[in-house]
Amino acid sequence: MSKGAGARADGVRAKGTAIDDILAEHAGLETQLADPSLHDDPAMARRVGKRFAELAPIMATHARLQSARDDLAAARELAADDAGFAEEIPALEETVAELDATLTDLLAPRDPHDADDVVLEIKSGAGGEESALFAADLARMYLKYCERHGWKAEMLGITESDLGGYKEATMSIRSREVSRDGVWSRLKFEGGVHRVQRVPVTESQGRIHTSAAGVLIYPEPDEVEQVAIDESDLRIDVYRSSGKGGQGVNTTDSAVRITHLPTGIVVTCQNERSQLQNKARAMQVLAARLQSAAEEEAQAAAAEGRAAQIRTVDRSERIRTYNFPENRITDHRIGYKANNLDAVLSGDMDALLDALVAADRQARLEAQ
Repeated sequence: MSKGAGARADGVRAKGTAIDDILAEHAGLETQLADPSLHDDPAMARRVGKRFAELAPIMATHARLQSARDDLAAARELAADDAGFAEEIPALEETVAELDATLTDLLAPRDPHDADDVVLEIKSGAGGEESALFAADLARMYLKYCERHGWKAEMLGITESDLGGYKEATMSIRSREVSRDGVWSRLKFEGGVHRVQRVPVTESQGRIHTSAAGVLIYPEPDEVEQVAIDESDLRIDVYRSSGKGGQGVNTTDSAVRITHLPTGIVVTCQNERSQLQNKARAMQVLAARLQSAAEEEAQAAAAEGRAAQIRTVDRSERIRTYNFPENRITDHRIGYKANNLDAVLSGDMDALLDALVAADRQARLEAQ
């Protein structure tokens, strides 16, 4: 047997083993979901339901492939006696090949967080007031994209600039349905420096300026308990929620600022009505950031994992440029360019994100 044939045989056996494991896991999950006692533990029920949904596309594709293979085998067996069956063979062979390729893609290594909800932070950077205005534009872009997909987006905290831009903004984005491809699978590529080129509202001479804003994105844990947080490592401050210019908008000290002393991470939340609610949401954001930092550290130690997000908001470091005079958006990681910046800022991001997903999928397949 040649090396190429041997490698293909090994691949077929590996795929068969993977499918057998998934069939067994799916059957086990189905049994768990049918057990009423599972729902006595909402967190466990959510995890089981989430994994069951993740396996659904694989199960459906496998079933279609098995059916197509059976049809192809029957057509080949009857082709000698019936020309009609012989005519069906090419189309059935094509269907089997397509479904087999789809199944291979579904079985390829995936980001374990793809089904997760996210915490997204936007920070203004180089460019002063113009950068803050651009940060607000980015926040609106993501909110509009969430509306298009039926996701629930919740602003957790905003620090406004004098002209109504955002010095900082934090939001939680959650899918309303459990899916194998959740919020993280689409927005995980947004982390990094976003650069804008346009004439700022503060520019009197009509000159084009370049400024930048940073986006940080983390998978949001289902429960804060997933990340061990020692209360003695926290400094918790409470203050009155405020709007632009520091004008008080709340007469009680309901806003919460949590500082994680070992890492220096600071999280604020002021959008809930009570101090307890704000603390709970701030703890969720802190858990997400600590979990992401721990995973990045482990992946860096192993010299693998997803690309690190840029954490310095510098104009020279960027993943994407938004050029207003030419209505052009450019993603520098994959060489994507399109002259529909106005549509993208209105939430029409799917073509851009599809290109990033396709590039990521190709990289995974090549690595495999």
